Amino acid sequence: MSKKITSAITGAAFLMATSAIGPGFLTQTAVFTNQLAASFGFVILVSIILDVGAQLNIWTVLSVKGKRAQDVANELFPGLGHLLALLVVLGGLAFNIGNLAGTGLGLQVLTGISAAKGAALSSVIAILIFLSGNSTKWMDVFTKILGIVMIALTLYVCFVSSPPLATAAYRTFFPEKIDAKAIITLVGGTVGGYISFAGAHRLLESGLTGKDSLPQVKRAAVSGIILASMMRVLLFLAALGVITQGSVLQENNPAASVFKLAAGPLGYKLFGVVMWCAAITSVTGSAYTSFSFISTFHPSVNKHRKWIISVFILVSALVFIVVGQPVKTLVFVGMLNGFILPLALTVVLVASYNMRGKGYDHPLWLTGFGLVVIVATLFLSVKAIFQ
Repeated sequence: MSKKITSAITGAAFLMATSAIGPGFLTQTAVFTNQLAASFGFVILVSIILDVGAQLNIWTVLSVKGKRAQDVANELFPGLGHLLALLVVLGGLAFNIGNLAGTGLGLQVLTGISAAKGAALSSVIAILIFLSGNSTKWMDVFTKILGIVMIALTLYVCFVSSPPLATAAYRTFFPEKIDAKAIITLVGGTVGGYISFAGAHRLLESGLTGKDSLPQVKRAAVSGIILASMMRVLLFLAALGVITQGSVLQENNPAASVFKLAAGPLGYKLFGVVMWCAAITSVTGSAYTSFSFISTFHPSVNKHRKWIISVFILVSALVFIVVGQPVKTLVFVGMLNGFILPLALTVVLVASYNMRGKGYDHPLWLTGFGLVVIVATLFLSVKAIFQ
């Protein structure tokens, strides 16, 4: 395997994983561990299985066709790809406000500066990456380094919290209670919205397409899920160690509580590092992937790539700094975001069916996986609208 292909695979895997590991990822893991204790291990296990089904379907079909999701959708029904692109860009923009809030919080913990100033500084860093001569290369390097830093620091906190590993392992397969909402929330947080396409579109940009590339594509998809799941498991175990010892997590910032209760003042600073790394890589992942959904609509769009992405990040930062996090907007767009995965997976499965007998037959087990994810995520999205 050439160095270029290996770099593309690892770049796509880390882009997908770090896009998933954002401020919400950290908070959700701490909250659900606090609620379910060791049984949260079962939720993680089921969500990983569903993640694999969703990602393998998307990455496989897009790579075989050699086209981005919006172009595949437009082939099936004119205008469907534009709708999908609109949903992804709106969702990415709204949640980037939350991601930049996370960067501000992380730098506030580390340096004491205001969250607004931290978000402004972080947005400049993200923009500089995309203004560089070879932005994709620098984005890959950036996400790899920060992804490794996040995992390493969380591993340390997990170690010092002394979690009950035997209990966690047992309850992963024999839970005391099963929380369906937690499972769907984790699936949505790991492969929902733009995250499903981050790595797949990165591989398409590298030129790794066609039926012959499927082994490498599947390796990249599974690697991305393993990386994100590793971070989830380590944070789960760290939180479990803390609550098992009788400590109580703060409701307003449960993830920070895990680090602080496990490792004291040093742990709190480490949380700042992890939060900033998680948030800034999600900012770059959201910006890159959102742009990839409009890049094929007109040649002039790709020509102004660096400036469009920069404006995308800048607008997100300004909204957070000037307005704060508009909760109603985030909730509304969040519900729209929930429809992206079932819509995109439906497009992918129909496209895979249309390819049968034309040089590629999509595995039935992958199709079944995809259908399960579609039904589960669609059910939660509809339920959220009527709540």
